[in-house]
Amino acid sequence: MRFLATDEQRDFARSLDAMLTAAGTPAAVRAWAAGDPAPGRAVWARLGEAGVFALAAPEAYEGVGPLPVELAHAFLAAGRHAVPGPLVETVAATALLAELAERGEEEPAKRLLPGLVAGGTAATLAMDTVSPYALDADGADLVLAVTGDELWLAPGHGEVRVSADPARRLARPAPGGELLAAGPAVRAAAGRARRWALLATAAQSLGVGLALLDRAVRYAGQRSQFGVPIGSFQAVKHRLADVLTGLEFARPLLFGAALTFEDADLAAAKVTAGEAAYAAAGAALQIHGAVGYTEELDLSLWLRKARPLRDAWGTPSWCRAQVLADRR
Repeated sequence: MRFLATDEQRDFARSLDAMLTAAGTPAAVRAWAAGDPAPGRAVWARLGEAGVFALAAPEAYEGVGPLPVELAHAFLAAGRHAVPGPLVETVAATALLAELAERGEEEPAKRLLPGLVAGGTAATLAMDTVSPYALDADGADLVLAVTGDELWLAPGHGEVRVSADPARRLARPAPGGELLAAGPAVRAAAGRARRWALLATAAQSLGVGLALLDRAVRYAGQRSQFGVPIGSFQAVKHRLADVLTGLEFARPLLFGAALTFEDADLAAAKVTAGEAAYAAAGAALQIHGAVGYTEELDLSLWLRKARPLRDAWGTPSWCRAQVLADRR
């Protein structure tokens, strides 16, 4: 199994990193949290132009995929830069519609996939086997809901709730709407969508963790106590080394899961990346001390993402259960 990225994959990842660095995502995250999606949607448009949303769609629907390894690289960059919005849900919706088309339900794909693939349409998705809530339904163009063997295009959403991350809002899809598809194909497509969501969330978590580690290391080199940088203290070195070990252990699991696309591998990557990012958040907060708790510090934008991503699309206990079930 090849874990090393190809030249094309490395170039793709570098181009996304450069683009997102220039996009000024911290300001977009703060605007999204304040209810202004315009800066965030501008970033989305650029991601669409770069082909990120086309990675989960086949060529028949203007996609370039399925390319799960490239998608892992893309979402790692999205996590590093804290890109706001239902990115994972849009990819999951894309995968669901594409799978439905493969199983004979082509009309929803023909109608909805071109906008999703191009990045002009943002979708959110709620599945009754995962959670009754949809992420950022108030900022999405499409609110999709899977209930049993039915896929609905909801007419809107209910009361919006803020999660641990102000830039991640949750709401129940409004009942009713348009029935897009029904039958066993919906349930099978929903399973496929969840696999893509697990992969994208794992990659996003790893990116968040790496960003937190970078900021903690930088601060440890700048902050002095007793006349020396705190990064020279053995306890700080050990804490950062533990974080690095956890994140680097998650990396091959992530790309291995992207290659196999097996349920147990995806669950293992998700739980490992989520726990590593959560540990990175704790270490970064402690190393920054009192200033780490302030909202004015950009660090907070990543700190608040680690815990919600850890639980999104599969809690740690659910992921571990999937891995154990596969080993029996």
